[in-house]
Amino acid sequence: MTFKLGIPSKGRLMDKTFDWFQSRGVLISHSGSEREYSAEIKGGSGIQLVLLSAGEIPRELAVGRIQLGVTGTDLIREKLVNWQTIVDPIAELGFGYANLIIAVPSCWVDVDRLDDFDAVAASFRKTHGFRLRIATKYHRLVREFLQNEGIADYQIVDSQGATEGTVKNQTAEAIADITSSGQTLKVNHLKILQDGLVLESQATLFYAKKHNLDQEHAKVLAHFIDGLGL
Repeated sequence: MTFKLGIPSKGRLMDKTFDWFQSRGVLISHSGSEREYSAEIKGGSGIQLVLLSAGEIPRELAVGRIQLGVTGTDLIREKLVNWQTIVDPIAELGFGYANLIIAVPSCWVDVDRLDDFDAVAASFRKTHGFRLRIATKYHRLVREFLQNEGIADYQIVDSQGATEGTVKNQTAEAIADITSSGQTLKVNHLKILQDGLVLESQATLFYAKKHNLDQEHAKVLAHFIDGLGL
């Protein structure tokens, strides 16, 4: 029996994850499948590498179908209720940096902070008869953040695509989205609220507390983690 490590299935995130493990003695070889890889540690014990979308990895960790997984902090905290009881973060990997932020139209010249946003949201509801719309795919994180800040006059509208374009397309008045450089926001005439940082995220190696392994293989997994120098 082997244990499974889920990593992102494409792009720079996958490549950097491979590099991170290889730098710690995990040699990766293709298994012949488009969706799965196998890997061996120098000197013996092996793992099965499973390619998944970054958004699938939190779910697979939660149900114990994979025992380790690399994904963003943002996805873990958004998709898993009481995530601390489900997974443990083992190591931040030093790449995949992104911030979940709240942004508003640049033309809102008097709206720079959450207090300003709160006032605009209240005024918007009085004027239009419905709550100001925030487009995002991070429903849980945004609601928790705004609740903690005492802001209530808004509604979440789901956006799984180009969230930055929703204001221009008049399907939302503000957005909450992941950004790294902020360039896409500027192109779409949006600005980040000065105190609108919801979460700092990066690629992280997580351990599933429900790992579905017998005692012998749990020891193998623990030995593997120790071998990474963590």
